[in-house]
Amino acid sequence: MTRVLVVDDEPSILRALRINLTARNYQVSTASDGESGLAAMARDRPDVMILDLGLPDMDGTAVIRRVRGWASTPIIVLSVWGHETQKVAALDAGADDYVTKPFGMDELLARLRAAIRRAAPAPDEPIVKTADFTVDLAAKRVTRADGSGVRLTPTEWQLLEILVRNRGRLVAQRQLLQEVWGPAYETESNYLRVYVAQLRHKLEPEPSRPRYLLTESGMGYRFAA
Repeated sequence: MTRVLVVDDEPSILRALRINLTARNYQVSTASDGESGLAAMARDRPDVMILDLGLPDMDGTAVIRRVRGWASTPIIVLSVWGHETQKVAALDAGADDYVTKPFGMDELLARLRAAIRRAAPAPDEPIVKTADFTVDLAAKRVTRADGSGVRLTPTEWQLLEILVRNRGRLVAQRQLLQEVWGPAYETESNYLRVYVAQLRHKLEPEPSRPRYLLTESGMGYRFAA
């Protein structure tokens, strides 16, 4: 049974998540502040943590940093609509995904399932296939469904490779900029917009309505296979 730890200071959210997750056969533990959440993390060793960023005793980002000091457990953060800076800080600290309050239960459950899948050991599969193209990570090659090759520049390939290796997961803008261009470029978000647009033009059936290279406004990008 998958173990989920929910850390939130709103009793109504704790109660709703406990009921909904338990009904779907998750084993749920809860905490209402950061310190008790960290204690529950060490005691219960959950498979996933759902963490509110606005806790009464400490910022949720501080909780993430402390957890990341010793555990790689997936962390889904809950944040209030409009707090983009806080979300970015949480992602940079090591959170895996976020859901904005008020949230729909179906969306949260989908994000939870995705986090669990990503955390599960996966076979060494260097080939990622979509309905429109195939990415061969080992050969560093992209081919269309009709077998024709897609010519990518070294920078386009590097950006695509990072997104594909993290498929399904939100990759923060700062992380992409640091890994592709280096630490000196971590605020140059226009670089990402230009190169993602180029990749969409080469890979997406409808570049203006992307299916695979998705933008999370103000946060980063996600490859949906």
